[in-house]
Amino acid sequence: MSNHSVDRNKSRVVVIGAGIGGLTAGALLAHRGYSVLILDQALVPGGCASTFKRQGFTFDVGATQVAGLEPGGIHHRIFSELAIALPEATPCDPACAVYLPGEVTPINVWRDPDKWREERQRQFPGSEPFWQLLATLFDASWEFQGRDPVLPPRNLWDLWQLIQAVRPSTLITAPFTLMTVGDALRLCGLGSDRRLRTFLDLQLKLYSQVSAEETALLYAATALSVSQLPQGLFHLQGSMQVLSDRLVQALKRDGGKLLMRHTVENIKVENGQATAVVIKNQQTGEVWTEAADHVVANVTVQNLVQLLGEKSPSGYQQRVEKLPPASGAFVVYLGVDASAIPPNCPPHLQFLYDVNGPIGENNSLFVSVSHDGDGRAPSGKATIIASSFVDATPWWGNQDYEGLKQKYTQEAISRLGQYFYLKPETIIHVEAATPRTFAHFTGRDRGIVGGIGQRIPTFGPFGFANRTPINHLWLVGDSTHPGEGTAGVSYSALTVVRQIESQN
Repeated sequence: MSNHSVDRNKSRVVVIGAGIGGLTAGALLAHRGYSVLILDQALVPGGCASTFKRQGFTFDVGATQVAGLEPGGIHHRIFSELAIALPEATPCDPACAVYLPGEVTPINVWRDPDKWREERQRQFPGSEPFWQLLATLFDASWEFQGRDPVLPPRNLWDLWQLIQAVRPSTLITAPFTLMTVGDALRLCGLGSDRRLRTFLDLQLKLYSQVSAEETALLYAATALSVSQLPQGLFHLQGSMQVLSDRLVQALKRDGGKLLMRHTVENIKVENGQATAVVIKNQQTGEVWTEAADHVVANVTVQNLVQLLGEKSPSGYQQRVEKLPPASGAFVVYLGVDASAIPPNCPPHLQFLYDVNGPIGENNSLFVSVSHDGDGRAPSGKATIIASSFVDATPWWGNQDYEGLKQKYTQEAISRLGQYFYLKPETIIHVEAATPRTFAHFTGRDRGIVGGIGQRIPTFGPFGFANRTPINHLWLVGDSTHPGEGTAGVSYSALTVVRQIESQN
């Protein structure tokens, strides 16, 4: 159909999903001369890092902080190549203030490495050997990652990229590849330190989706160290949408196309190679097939199997079906009067209430608070976003969905009320999102979030590769190395761009 034609002289790439991973891959490919079409079923680009507006408030849907803006960081590298300005941002310091059950003084994860060392030595006496092990592994892993290895490798080109990234210093990590954080705690004689383990469980759940006992140590070394200088976590000015908007501008400037409200229903495979996608325009109902030299899927690995249908390789499909259940999220979005926020409130807080309560796994809430002038709330007002990981399954049952949502919302607000001044006169807007909400707006299978869990069998060298078993079909996003977060999915996008280029 003529109105969907693309330049036939260039390699044609169709990208499924306009999350940060898909937008990054599409923008980089368009910049490098490919003909790019990105499709997404939502109203706005950004996926789990998009935003919505209510009554003058701007709420970040899922992701609320960004890594990789520092010189040499992944966003810095990508934005430099695309010749677009990095978004304005303020460093998160502390990156998080963590409140353990019954405690009124937080554990502050400071950005300054010396301050953070003093904090953790005071909070967890005797734990320094563990933190020093993490620091050693982080330094080696970070340098290795900075040389752009391809993990896991699936052909000779991938393997060569991996080998080129290895240095003698990298080998220090080898004996720890099959260890979890739980193993490392026991190695350092800290296996019975409940308070330290509780803190690690809380922090790791944000990054790896699983507890300290299950999280791969090498992954944790990076996740737990990236909030300190010279790296750091950042709070974007305006909203998380700024990242997507800039990538879309670069994509369109370089001739790429983005179609929102378009669903990809199927990936066509012939002779073991992806050749086209079947697209449906949600507004008109029109369905057509778009040929492609490459298909980049910025979807969960579960969604990828569904898109392939009967063409999904059986071994791949079995591997996906055997994955432990992924987490969903329950999120409460509050627009409040500024008087609800305590003075000197950090931008990010984590609360663990008691271990066996009704909200979420471990009964914890991760909270992001806007600050004056950051573009998320009118003057004299603020936003509070509180999220908890939940089992997605109950939200899809036949029971009273609205009742369950209401119960979770009230429970979350009453918990938050222990820290914030939340009364009818200070709460202006309340809204909640459940796994069903995320499934509806992001298209993610059952509304799962954050990837597949960084356990030993699914992290890094043992994870799902960007290069799928089907030629010219690529996977980007949080199901692949190095995992969740805007920095992680951007890295997966850069890897795929390099892999596609190596074939041409």
